[in-house]
Amino acid sequence: RPTPFPSRLAPEAMKENVPANGAERAGSPLASRDRPFRVFLGYDSHEDIAFQVAKFSLEKHASVPVDVQPLKREELRARGLYRRAQDPKQSTEFTYCRFFVPHLADYQGWALFADDDFLFLGDVAELLAQADDRYAVMCVQHDYTPKSGVKLAGVAQEAYPRKNWSSMILFNCGHPANAALTAAEANVQPGAFLHRFSWLDDSLIGAVDHEWNFLVEWHKPYGGGRKPKAVHYTQGGPWFPDFRNTDYAEDWMKCMREYEATLATPRVLCPYERFSKKGNAPLRGYLNSDVPWSWEDDATTETTETTV
Repeated sequence: RPTPFPSRLAPEAMKENVPANGAERAGSPLASRDRPFRVFLGYDSHEDIAFQVAKFSLEKHASVPVDVQPLKREELRARGLYRRAQDPKQSTEFTYCRFFVPHLADYQGWALFADDDFLFLGDVAELLAQADDRYAVMCVQHDYTPKSGVKLAGVAQEAYPRKNWSSMILFNCGHPANAALTAAEANVQPGAFLHRFSWLDDSLIGAVDHEWNFLVEWHKPYGGGRKPKAVHYTQGGPWFPDFRNTDYAEDWMKCMREYEATLATPRVLCPYERFSKKGNAPLRGYLNSDVPWSWEDDATTETTETTV
């Protein structure tokens, strides 16, 4: 079990910590050298590069200590936590894994969840500064209707209330209301219940600025060199050959190259980097650039889902 979060810090230590907005939180850090802020990013085995770039970009811009972990469904299953059957409406391997975050955090402190298809261009400390102890969760409260009726692998794209609210969640894991979100409940409650935060009263769902979940091809790109704090490629990211020219694709590709420069050995392309419905070629220069991928090639048909 994690050690409890400290309730107070000496004044000299406060300089390296980020307090929440709530008055009772003024002496308790959300991020410190001893207790880095916990970030859980979704992980899908078909697009490892999406997770790696999201993690790299968040860490690159963070001015406070962070501990970024992948939410891997099969690891949670191996630990006996994840027991859900396959849901045909799932869009990623981590669709339901996000709702285990309070349990994984031992119902203490704050933690961030974000989908893997994010690119962080802002300092996460600015997001943490919006944390307010009055709320059990905080998120960008989009009024969003997807443009496409079909997801990338042919699964129906559904419009539903609070769509994309759960794609980036600041969890106040220690809030009493989140005690209702047990691992058992996360395993049995339907998607609509979980993604709409139905275990909470609406008054316990706080809002953060939309720049922290900026929906590509829904929000109009900024001008004048201004960039969102967190870009969300919800329709498809630049790692897909068919989305290589989407908004903020250059920013993602630049970050990918920076990440690749840190690797001891060259990487190979992920399945989704080799998947095209329009006949677009994968990126050149990789060992498997000439090996396209399709769903017929997938070896995990029982547990594999599509991507958003």
